[in-house]
Amino acid sequence: MKQSFQRAEFIQSVFACPPRAAARWFGVLCMLFILTACSENPPGPPAAKGKGGAQPLPVKIASVVRKDVPVELRAVGLAEAFASVAVKSQIGGILQKVGFKEGDRVKAGDLLFHIDSRPYLSRLEQARAALAKDLAALENARKQAQRYLPAAASGYVSAEQSDQAQTNVATLEAQVLADRAAEASARIDLDNCTILAPISGYTGELFTDLGNLVKAEADQPLVTINQTSPIKVSFTLPEQVLPELKKHLASGDMQVTVSAAEATMTGKLDFLDNQVNQATGTIRLKATFANPSRQLWPGQFVNVQLRLTTRKDATVVPTRAIQAGQDGDYVYVVNSSQTVEQRPVTVAFSDDVQAVVDSGLDVGETVVTDGQLRLRVGAAVKPVAEPNAQASPGAAQ
Repeated sequence: MKQSFQRAEFIQSVFACPPRAAARWFGVLCMLFILTACSENPPGPPAAKGKGGAQPLPVKIASVVRKDVPVELRAVGLAEAFASVAVKSQIGGILQKVGFKEGDRVKAGDLLFHIDSRPYLSRLEQARAALAKDLAALENARKQAQRYLPAAASGYVSAEQSDQAQTNVATLEAQVLADRAAEASARIDLDNCTILAPISGYTGELFTDLGNLVKAEADQPLVTINQTSPIKVSFTLPEQVLPELKKHLASGDMQVTVSAAEATMTGKLDFLDNQVNQATGTIRLKATFANPSRQLWPGQFVNVQLRLTTRKDATVVPTRAIQAGQDGDYVYVVNSSQTVEQRPVTVAFSDDVQAVVDSGLDVGETVVTDGQLRLRVGAAVKPVAEPNAQASPGAAQ
């Protein structure tokens, strides 16, 4: 309390001085306050440091493991209908019946459309009548020709009359054939009044309504049916992988796995295009999937994994451990003294999760997977193991 009173008196005396003297005293006063504050709050003890006076750097680590790794090619594919039919009418007429709703699943042979059949039934009856008429005329011509043959031989009729009778028979036989063809055509037209589903699948948008006039062979189909079980997936790969792809394709069936949303299924590669697309430098492939639950749908994008082979006893590290340098790929290896060394490695192939290393690492060693930007050779580290330090069992080339 006494010190505070003395400080107040000192401050009053300073401000009572001339301006220049007061400014000098004011500077001295500020210095005294700073020194007093420092003396009242002494610094604490220095923080503990690692070897060489440096604080150990926290990093995430993972172990180098050995396991079998599938060699896979990855791409984005497009699901396609196994078969797609654009249903059109082969005749014209008034649409009298539609046997489904848009989006319905239909089976092969189900009724899709019925067109007014009365005009075509009438044409069929006309064709049948013409056939019957010409058949009767043919029968009479044959009898007449048979009578002319012995009469011409006996001289009762001329040879020209006998030949004309034979010509009439041949002409009527040709007419009967034409009548039979006309009858068959009329019967086909009548049958085409009823349009049945050619395949099993799902119907799309209906492009006409009940009561409309349907045109024969119109540009726009009445409806399109897509077969979704089985289903195909089309995808492309770079032409650089073509030699490897052909080598493994010749050894047997290649397994293809696709995933989209919650759907994952396995199928078989069954198509390799016969040429490379020069515009994109890619080759097109297709795989077939059973798709029993119809989880895949035409037009849907999917992730594709094409397994070429399986690499046995591969040396594997998380992909995040691989760093790119001027001299190639390298990793930071944590040694027994909890310091790091920089190790060059040769990576065979990798994906987003794991990398297969051909040389530079031994199984059981520890590598840094996160925090490499702060590291230098010989730096002390404080390892923090990741929950899932080991990579997943799959890898992509």
